[in-house]
Amino acid sequence: MDAPGTPTLDEVARLAGVSRATASRAINGGSRVSDRARAAVEAAVRSLGYTPNPAARTLATRRTDSVAVVVPEPDDRVFSDPFFGRTLTAVNRVLAERDLQLVLLLARPGEEEGRTLRYLRNGHVDGALVVSHHRSDHLAEHLGELGLPCAFVGRPILGADRVAWADTDNVAGARLATQLLLERGCRRIGHVAGPSDMAAGQDRLAGFLDALPDRLPEALPEGGAPVEHGDFTEASGEAACARLLAAHPDLDGLFVASDLMARGALRALAAAGRSVPGDVAVVGYDDLGADHCTPPLTTVVNPAGELAERATRLMLARLDGSASGGDSVLLPPRLVRRASA
Repeated sequence: MDAPGTPTLDEVARLAGVSRATASRAINGGSRVSDRARAAVEAAVRSLGYTPNPAARTLATRRTDSVAVVVPEPDDRVFSDPFFGRTLTAVNRVLAERDLQLVLLLARPGEEEGRTLRYLRNGHVDGALVVSHHRSDHLAEHLGELGLPCAFVGRPILGADRVAWADTDNVAGARLATQLLLERGCRRIGHVAGPSDMAAGQDRLAGFLDALPDRLPEALPEGGAPVEHGDFTEASGEAACARLLAAHPDLDGLFVASDLMARGALRALAAAGRSVPGDVAVVGYDDLGADHCTPPLTTVVNPAGELAERATRLMLARLDGSASGGDSVLLPPRLVRRASA
């Protein structure tokens, strides 16, 4: 029985203008609910602060002993990118210390985001970690509203002041990479940037551009520095590098915002008959398999395992009630020099 003053399902239904059965199906993820009705019910739930009874009983008696790792990326990306494997391994190791179970939620952008939020809202987990956050996800804002203990691996592009997060200083790291190319004597430096809807993509581009003006103003072509965007995948790095070479055949340096994209860029350079580092010096970012590239890749370390561990401990501190608000951890970058530059 609900405590006095606790919002009820009937009140949610009345506020949403739907039947009690429809409100129940919408809250519990049922399929026979129109988009309009579901949106009205979700707005009513937020307005009233309603918590479904099963979740309320769970919170009152015991925790679920599980934590969600939310990855808003396509399945094939999650299982092919070494960043995610290293992240999940580190998260699971920290949770195992507390005998907590990891629940993986693959939330592809679009209709699956609503399903993920309903799952988190209904008390199935004690906390959440978000990896690979995009602007359109709005996950920092949503999780902040839910009050669910959470933390982000990587700085959220929106709502970073509302949640805990752990990241490396991507601006400073990109500056290091670009400065290395300048010190090597490169005079026409291009950049394969990451997605513009992610903080890492924005920050690494900002660091690249920041390193250029004072050191190399005469080398910037009309219209600014040579930049093409990829999506942190190998195929996108190859395509972006090919576009750069077509537009700027005199490139002698290339900073690539991830090692996977750099692997693709190396393939594009080889196809164009450019030697590395003889014709074009290349620097990547992440240090995830960079030593297995041909040639081995000079790169900036993005310590995925340490970031995941830090974020997990930030989330656990919130779960224990020993921390609150938008704490953050920002690690300094480190450059690893190999044969590509």
